Amino acid sequence: MHVGAPSRRNLLLFLLLSFLWGSAFTVIKAGLVHFPPVLFAAVRFDLAGLLLLAYAARVTDRLRPRGRSEWGAVVAGGVLMIATYHALLFVGEQFTTSAAAAVVVGLNPVATTGFARGLLPDERLSPVGLAGLVVGLAGVVVLVGVDPAALATSRGRGVALVFGATVAFSLGSVLTRRSDSALPSESSTAWTMLLGALVLHAGSLAVGERPADVTLVPEAVGALVYLAVVASGLGFLVYFDLLDRLGPVEINLVSYAAPVVAAATGLALLGETPTLRTAVGFVVVCCGFALIKRSALARELARLRGQ
Repeated sequence: MHVGAPSRRNLLLFLLLSFLWGSAFTVIKAGLVHFPPVLFAAVRFDLAGLLLLAYAARVTDRLRPRGRSEWGAVVAGGVLMIATYHALLFVGEQFTTSAAAAVVVGLNPVATTGFARGLLPDERLSPVGLAGLVVGLAGVVVLVGVDPAALATSRGRGVALVFGATVAFSLGSVLTRRSDSALPSESSTAWTMLLGALVLHAGSLAVGERPADVTLVPEAVGALVYLAVVASGLGFLVYFDLLDRLGPVEINLVSYAAPVVAAATGLALLGETPTLRTAVGFVVVCCGFALIKRSALARELARLRGQ
């Protein structure tokens, strides 16, 4: 990034977003001691969706979706990117570390590219890009272990659930990209969160979770407020600002800074010690991303060198 005042601001916001979204993995892990997982995710997005909707009402010229395309994007995002993703992520984090979960979620840009090549007619995957997909998936294999029996362990189940969450999020992002929506992103995201929260509440009831299972202690309230207000509310505002300034290539790099933050906060707050397997998996996933995004990364580097 450049060295002028705008660049310094972008860098600080990028680091802030990396911290907010990376530390969220650790806060989820801490909050799961006090909340049933799916209900925890549901209440998070009750609060985050209402906050973002109030913000959208102040800063956008249109609050409600119109037509089949815009509502379709909200439904796809709510069901896949909010409900399915967070249900699987919160359940999966019961069985794995914050850092390992963040590494698997770092596959999101890789998996999104794969779905985009299959579902968006103007996009094709080159042989090198296909190799990037394979390398990215190999990062998950590294995290679980090469022995298929590793999937039967609690760690293996946790990684598998988080991987399923990442696939759901990636598919949802491609399906929403296919829609031709002029709805402001703040409004769209708010409705997506609220619909996802409704689906999460239904899922929580379906699996037998009860509000009585919540241990409402200060740590639980703090985790919920942090996730809803700080990681989601403030995090998405910073994300929208950086997306306009940096574009999708640079903002995707947040996915690769987040595991570092998750490992550091997990160690500091929960005593989670990152393993060599987690570190190697992180490097392999990053290599997959670099192969898939090699052209875009090269253009970004050339642009930065010229400024």
